[in-house]
Amino acid sequence: MRADRLISILLLLQNNKKMTTKSLAKELEVTERTIHRDMEALSAAGIPVLAERGKHGGWRLVDQYRTKLTGLKDTELKTLFLSPSFQLLSDLGFTKDWKEARQKLLASLPTTIQSQADDMWNRVHIDTDTWRQSPQELSALSTLQHAIWEERKIKMGYEKANQQTSERIVEPLGLVAKGRTWYLIASSNGELRNFRVSRIKSSEIMDEGFARPHNFNLAEYWNQSKQTFVQNLPVFKVDVEVSPAILPRLSFTGRFGKVLSTGTPNKNGWIPVKLSFETKEEGVAYILGFGDQVRIKHPVSMINDVTKTAESVLSLYNEGLTS
Repeated sequence: MRADRLISILLLLQNNKKMTTKSLAKELEVTERTIHRDMEALSAAGIPVLAERGKHGGWRLVDQYRTKLTGLKDTELKTLFLSPSFQLLSDLGFTKDWKEARQKLLASLPTTIQSQADDMWNRVHIDTDTWRQSPQELSALSTLQHAIWEERKIKMGYEKANQQTSERIVEPLGLVAKGRTWYLIASSNGELRNFRVSRIKSSEIMDEGFARPHNFNLAEYWNQSKQTFVQNLPVFKVDVEVSPAILPRLSFTGRFGKVLSTGTPNKNGWIPVKLSFETKEEGVAYILGFGDQVRIKHPVSMINDVTKTAESVLSLYNEGLTS
C-alpha cells in the first residue's frame, strides 16, 4: 500500500539522514519514478523533504525534523529495547516483523536516546533454549496462529501421553510459550484445555467460526492453570542428613528434586535437610547418586528401597567380575 511505503520512506530518511532515489527504490522494491511521485506526495502533505543535487546529493529531511515518542521516561524507553527471545520469534515467524518494528521505533526516538539505542540492545539478551535443546515438531504452529486470529475452529489429531492419537475439534483461544515449549489454549466441549503443540500431529482450519469468550484473559488463565498444575503434582518428602561437602550441590537439584529446608549441623557435623520429589523412585535414584554423602532418616521404607537398589548394583558388578 502506498501509505505504508510513504511511512517507510520517512523512517528511512530519518534513520539514514540522506538517501538517493536509486537506493530508496531498491530498498522499497519500486521504480525510481514511483519514488519521485512519493516525494511529491510527502511534500504536498507538509513533510519537509529536500532534494540535493550533485555527486553527493540525495533526498533528506530538513534538520531536526522527526517523529518523536512523547511522554515516555528514559527507564520506560529502555524496557522497549530489551531483546526478545529470538527462538520464540522464529517459531512464530515474527523475526522479520520484529526487526522492522525495531527500525520504526528507532526512527521515532529523540536524538539523545537514539544514539544509545544500539547500546541498550546490547546490554540484555534473552535465550529461552536449554543447553541441550530437544527439537520439537511445531508444524501446526502457523495453522494455529491463523485460526486464533480468524476465530475459526480447528480439527486436529492430538497425541496423548500414551502415544494414542485422537481426533478432536477445538476453539483456539491463544498460544503460550513455557520456556521453549508451546501450548495451545483452546475450548474443547465447553471446557478450557491446554494442548502441547508438539503433540498436534495434524491440524486443519474449519470453515465454522466461534464466538470468543468476552471475559477470557489469556495471561490470567495461564497463571491460574499453572498454579493448579503445580499444586496437583505428587510430592514425596524425605528427611536426610548430608555431608557439608555436598550441600552447595543440593541447591541445584532442578526438576529432579527440591530442597524444602536445611537445619543446623548436628554433633557429627552433618546437616539435616528436607527434600521433596515427585515420586519415590526419583528420590531413590537421586540420593544414590551422592553415594555415602547422604543418609536417609525418614521414611524407613525409603531406607529399605535404597538398600535393595544398592545391593542390586553390587550384585550386578560382582557378577561381571566373576564371569
